Amino acid sequence: MSDWLFDLGNSRFKFAPLDGATAGSVQAWAHGAEAMTAAALDALPRGDTAWVASVAAPALTATVMELLHARFARVQVARTLPACAGVTIAYARPEKLGVDRFLALLAAATGQRPVLVVGVGTALTIDLMDAGGRHLGGRIGASPTVMREALHARAAQLPASGGDYAEFANDTADALASGCDGAAVALVERSLRHGADLLGTAPSLLVHGGGAVPLLPLLPDAEYRPALVLDGLARWAVHAQAPGR
Repeated sequence: MSDWLFDLGNSRFKFAPLDGATAGSVQAWAHGAEAMTAAALDALPRGDTAWVASVAAPALTATVMELLHARFARVQVARTLPACAGVTIAYARPEKLGVDRFLALLAAATGQRPVLVVGVGTALTIDLMDAGGRHLGGRIGASPTVMREALHARAAQLPASGGDYAEFANDTADALASGCDGAAVALVERSLRHGADLLGTAPSLLVHGGGAVPLLPLLPDAEYRPALVLDGLARWAVHAQAPGR
């Protein structure tokens, strides 16, 4: 028997074994548990403790929690805390900070360096943290995928996907890819500049999330950390089990 980590996002369901203080090999399904076949659901691991983080809709979260309660002796749900494992959250009401952003900060803090943490999923999230683990706040915007979908919803002739990035595109699909990806990159670059001004030094850029890969060529200094939230959940699990907790 073993402990497992589960990250239920708005568009993907990821899980991995707890391997010390980090996540082991990650498995993922797109579009959450509702896209998983009965066979896949039945193949979910069983173990001692399931450590869970969810930002998904309540109905989907309830479905997954029911599955995990049937497979694990204990199910522990991560919550955003004002301070944890050396990280202090900037929000006056820490519970309003999404648990995925909180856990990404926990994982990023292990490097003991100033960081700008960027998550690219349904939303584009940006958080600044100094080398001492002090969260200095952040931003939330639409991800490039959501921008494309929103444009398509308002103007069906604009394709919801496709196209390649170009600085000055010469067809509509490429122009859409360039505009939406470029908008996300511009917000990250602005955040890097202002973060450096605030900190007095340039923060490292950590990028994670299912929509991150198309942006990486446009952010050459970025460090891609696809399991950042699960690694943070692992740190949260270790902290929760520490003596005196």
